[in-house]
Amino acid sequence: MEDQQQYFVSLIEQNKALIYKFCYMYANEADTPQDLFQEVIINLWKGYPTFRGDCKVQTWIYRIALNTCVTFMRKSGSRPKTTALSEDLIVYDDSIDTSQIKELYTLINRLNEIEKAIVLLYLEERSYDEIAQIVGITRNNVGVRINRIKEKLSQMSNH
Repeated sequence: MEDQQQYFVSLIEQNKALIYKFCYMYANEADTPQDLFQEVIINLWKGYPTFRGDCKVQTWIYRIALNTCVTFMRKSGSRPKTTALSEDLIVYDDSIDTSQIKELYTLINRLNEIEKAIVLLYLEERSYDEIAQIVGITRNNVGVRINRIKEKLSQMSNH
């Protein structure tokens, strides 16, 4: 039992940055990102004993995080507020102009829930197969949606 707990804690530690990103992107006025993060961890812990290993453990974690965040957003009945990601979640070189990174995340916040999830996973360099499995669409649809999202973000940045 203690080995399972340690393994679970190490999985959370390894994947907490992406979990936090989901929480920041989907948090609304009523639910802080920290509350949402805690809810994701609770749902992961509840589901951990039944994880069968049909997919990568990271895929399972991302799917639980996404579903928890979307469920919270739907329960609140409102669109999430735009929340800037905290700077400690974005690894960057001080010599890089961060204004483009901030603009990108501001634009990502304006996407719908599925587009937001796809682009976050894409930025995490997840494979199309993994994104498809997490989001629940086909691999081909992932490619199409990524292209459309890129075009949409480009149009949004020009306005």
